[in-house]
Amino acid sequence: MESLESHFLAYMYRLQYINRWSLMRNNHRENVAEHSYHVALLAHALCTIAVDVFHKEVPTESVVCAALFHDATEVMTGDIPTPVKHHNQEILRNFREIEGIAAKRLLDMIPPELQPSYRPLLIADQSDLLVWVKAADRLDAYLKCTHEMLTGNREFAVAQREYGEILRNMHMPEVDYFLDTFAPAFEKTLDELE
Repeated sequence: MESLESHFLAYMYRLQYINRWSLMRNNHRENVAEHSYHVALLAHALCTIAVDVFHKEVPTESVVCAALFHDATEVMTGDIPTPVKHHNQEILRNFREIEGIAAKRLLDMIPPELQPSYRPLLIADQSDLLVWVKAADRLDAYLKCTHEMLTGNREFAVAQREYGEILRNMHMPEVDYFLDTFAPAFEKTLDELE
């Protein structure tokens, strides 16, 4: 089987150069690669809580894979801040169209025999998985705000409060369990964790 050179994974590695939270003063710069890892980690935790604590059937592996690739298109588009994306419906609609074009471009970089495995991660609507990915994404934003506040950066005070409310209003027992069980430790120093 003859293979063609693919640039897809080289592009995925470049997510480390795309900074997040560009409208905010950050004490710790965060990039899309580390954010994607954190969202996948949190998605796994939420799904595990759903299965082991609340006895739900959740496709954990599929959710974690979707979480890992949820911002893949940002290697083409950059990270557009939420207040900009959601300023009005026309901007959001246009941005979603640009994301679709970027996803198609990324998929076209993948060898044809691998595309069926990557297509659902880059393009397909996985609405049954998206609720878990969205919860993990919002949870990561909340934890980023918590970390910044811990370092004395009040720039994130309003965002932390807003994300806390958004998370509680999701009415997901898994999120509430995480916030009650795991989130308080994120407010501790390393010595306090010991």
